[in-house]
Amino acid sequence: MKVTKIVFATGNRGKLREASEILGEGFELFTPADYGLTEDIPETGLTLEENSLQKAEYIFEHLGCDCFADDTGLEVEALGGAPGVYTARYAGEGKDFGKNMDKVLAELSGLETKDPSTTRRARFRSVVTLILDGEIHQFEGTMDGTIAREKSGRGGFGYDPIFIPDEYPGLTAADITEEQKNEISHRGKALRAMAGFLSEYRTKR
Repeated sequence: MKVTKIVFATGNRGKLREASEILGEGFELFTPADYGLTEDIPETGLTLEENSLQKAEYIFEHLGCDCFADDTGLEVEALGGAPGVYTARYAGEGKDFGKNMDKVLAELSGLETKDPSTTRRARFRSVVTLILDGEIHQFEGTMDGTIAREKSGRGGFGYDPIFIPDEYPGLTAADITEEQKNEISHRGKALRAMAGFLSEYRTKR
């Protein structure tokens, strides 16, 4: 089997592991750090689409190879779609997801105090931008659910301990296994769409 080598614009080992498992043995993933590119990649877009594209273009411009990047946002209905594009830095520039989760929980609790009927509906949305042979392709995936009232679980990463997927009532994304999460996750859906595109692309070459 021919192996496709591709750079994933991330330094997050959890995301890299998730992507490797989803794409499968036909793909060998590298990170920018594997090529000596260790600086923070700019994320100044106002949408997930813009940030995802910006990161992929940064890698392509610096390394000149096939690559992909994702940008993911937690969109909480009662918070007007926030944190959204600011998901990683919702509580400040430090990317402290413990504080980020605490802020979301506190804001929802405050809204519920004023209006007990406040919805806790939310979704994760991922946009993956692939640059292949210099051409740009984008793929999207979503995972719907609700925000828990407290953190639970030791798995996953990011906001997983406070997000209850619709497919697993009563369990957060940090309570379920990686395999279970990959089957339903926003990033998983976007990556599978990309993998399908890549597979079809390879058969035509």
